[in-house]
Parts: sequence; structure tokens; C-alpha cells
Amino acid sequence: MLLFQLARKSLANRLLTTGLTLLSIALSVALLVGVENVRTGMRDSFSNTVSGADLLVGARGGTIQLLLYAVFGMGSPTANISHETWQEWENHPAVAWTVPYSLGDSHRGFRVIGTNDAFYEHYRYRGGQQVNLAEGRRAEGVFDLVLGADVAERLGYALGDRVPVTHGMSAVGFMNHDNMPFEVVGILDRTFTPVDRAIYVTLQGVSAIHIGWESGAPPMPGEEMSRDEVLAMDSIPIGQITSFLLGAESRAQTLLLQREIATSEEEPLMAVIPGVALAEMWRGIGYAEDGLRIVTIFVVLVGLLGMVVSIYTSLDARRREMAILRAVGAGPTKIVSLLVLEAGILSAMGALCGVGLVYALLFTLQPWIEGRFGLYLPIQPLDDVQLIYVVAVVVVGFISGLVPAVKAYRTALHDGLSVKV
Repeated sequence: MLLFQLARKSLANRLLTTGLTLLSIALSVALLVGVENVRTGMRDSFSNTVSGADLLVGARGGTIQLLLYAVFGMGSPTANISHETWQEWENHPAVAWTVPYSLGDSHRGFRVIGTNDAFYEHYRYRGGQQVNLAEGRRAEGVFDLVLGADVAERLGYALGDRVPVTHGMSAVGFMNHDNMPFEVVGILDRTFTPVDRAIYVTLQGVSAIHIGWESGAPPMPGEEMSRDEVLAMDSIPIGQITSFLLGAESRAQTLLLQREIATSEEEPLMAVIPGVALAEMWRGIGYAEDGLRIVTIFVVLVGLLGMVVSIYTSLDARRREMAILRAVGAGPTKIVSLLVLEAGILSAMGALCGVGLVYALLFTLQPWIEGRFGLYLPIQPLDDVQLIYVVAVVVVGFISGLVPAVKAYRTALHDGLSVKV
């Protein structure tokens, strides 16, 4: 107890040096724990985007590419799926439900997704949670539109607003469907997934705005159909879709369906299990994660090295203090213990301050990070890996205190008491 009080008073006596060293360690630990928090949060955000779907079906191509454009709204599809093919698989006896997606349009940089009621009924995220509406109702009519939470917040739209859609993915539209604006009828609850950054319309709505685009180019001036003319039509045939989520009647049929879809000769398709595709994607970026973790570990080591240097260089100014302690009966072991304890206290306090800084930043910046980057970082206790990091920093701090302690141990008693000329 006396040794602890001596260490505490010694650190308090060198307040500026102690404070700067403490700040260095705290920032290093905050970076280490913060990076780990962001890494796990990013993984959880991606993994929780879709839940409960057995297969993701799209045009034949890359597994990760299909996952990115169909689930995460990143990139562009390689090809489309005919309406007839989708209907065949939806009516397959082993298929319980499907959620179709029609991509290719946007509004002010936000992706517009054509789907149907199955999206609201069967789409699940974060352990089976259903998509709910914060305001309004589902998109049911041809020109009905439902906003994701982030879209409504950023663009300031409300129920009843008219929203034109842009052909293609671009923040600045050059081919706008201004003649057929959609009307906001609902706003989704926040999900902390890419769902919040998308706009949802009906499959009929996507087909309606592309009437006259059969050749791939917009209709000639004067040949465009108006919104009223489209609404007066008896029915609007649904065109091609981009992909669809699929739920099997039983999990045992999932692999059989995957094989049957992949070997179908009617249309070149591929079916991937979302969890398997995610694991493949994480393997691809695992090297970047490891590199980032190594960099942060080196940052922590630099912080601890600064602590060692601080204590070591202060020994010259504390030679008389060390000698007096030894003169009143403190043996070399006590001196070594004192310096090791000082290093341990600094590293422990730095680690605690670093963890506290991470939580303070999470409380302050969590809404902004989620709104700006779509990354949900939950505020929760440190996980096992983070605890190991913090404990390792404290242990290494104690061990590093041996470096200046060895020098103090070797300092002779008369070295501190003798007068230097």
C-alpha cells in the first residue's frame, strides 16, 4: 500500500509528463479498441442486412457481385431475369416465397427498387426482424413510393410529395422520368441496413415509367405516355427483374433448389446462399482487416514506448530521490517495484481512459456515423477480443516498466548522494 502511494505521488509530482504520457496511451488504446469496434460493427451490419432467406437468385456471374448489387445496393447487375422465369421459380413446389427486385433507376443518388408485397411480408433483417412502416402505408398503386428512413431524413420528403425517378444510378440525372412522378405514400422504420438508403416502388411502377423504352432508348419527343394515360390502362405487364430472394419450403431442399437453378437450361441463372457468399466476401477483405489491426497494434506499442522513454529519461532528475529512498531502507527490489508499478498505473489508467474515450465518441457520433455511412455501431460491453487487447496493453505496460527499473537497480547509492562537479 505504501509503495502504491509513493508511485501515485511520484506521478502526481510530474503532472505534465504524466498527463502527456497518459494521453498518448489513451489515444493508442482508443484507436485499437475503436478499430476493432468498427470492424465488428461493419461485419454485423453486413451480416444483419438480410436474414431468413435461403437463396439469392440472379443472372449468372460472380457470387460477391450478385450479393453486393442485390442486397447491399453496391454496383450494377450484369443481366436481368425474365418475368416468366421468375414466375416459374415462384410457383415451384419447393419454393415457399420469393421477393423480387428490379434495379436500374435512382433518385438523387439513392437506388430505386421495384418489388411487391412479398418484400414487406417476407424480407427479414437482424435476426428475423420485419420491415415496418414509420408513417403511411405500403406501395400498392402504380405510382406509389415508399422511402427508406435515411432517404426521408436527408431529402426532407413527407407523405404526398411527388418524386421523379432518374434512369440509371446518378446523383445528377440526365434522363429523368419527369412525366411520371411517383407519390410518397409511406416511410419505413429505421433498420440500420441498406434498406434505409433505398426507395421502394412497385414492379408495375418500374414497368410503367419504361413504356416506350423497349429499344433501350427513351421515346421520341411527343411520343411519351403521360401519367394519366398509364393509370387509365387496364393492366401494366411486368417486365424483367434483376434478382430475387427465395425461401424454401424446408431447409433440406435449399441445396437441391440451388443445384436445380444453376443447371436450368431455360435461362442462365445462379443461386447463392447469402451466408456463404458473405463468408467468401470476408475472406477476400480479411487481409485488409489484418493489416489495419497490425497498424493499430504498432500504434499502441509506440504509445507504450513513449511511456518507457518518459520514465527512463526522468531517472536522471530522480537520482537523488532514488538514493534517498535506498538510504532510508528501501532495497533495490523496492525501487524496481516502484518503477514497474508506475508504468503499470500509467498503462492501466491510459487503457481505461482510452476505453472511456471510445464510449464517449460512440455516444456522441453514433447517429452521425449511421446517417452518413450507414454503419450501425452498437454501444455494448467490450467483447472478448477487445478485453484481451486492453488486458494485454496493461500487462505489456507493467513489463515495459522493467527497462527503467533495471537502470535504477544498477544505480549505486552514492551516485545520487554525491555532489556532481
